Amino acid sequence: MAGLSANESEQIDRRTSRSICDAVGERLQQSLRPDPRLPTHLEQLMDELEKRDRERG
Repeated sequence: MAGLSANESEQIDRRTSRSICDAVGERLQQSLRPDPRLPTHLEQLMDELEKRDRERG
């Protein structure tokens, strides 16, 4: 493939190209989905804030 020019390579239509892009995007979103859990230190800080809020209220 390294030796092929743009004219020699196979062309795909716009619809096929869009389908490929959509499929790649969906897979990237699934594999790059952030971990919903907070790091332990931040979770402890959030717990401390909630505790202080309850003490004030």
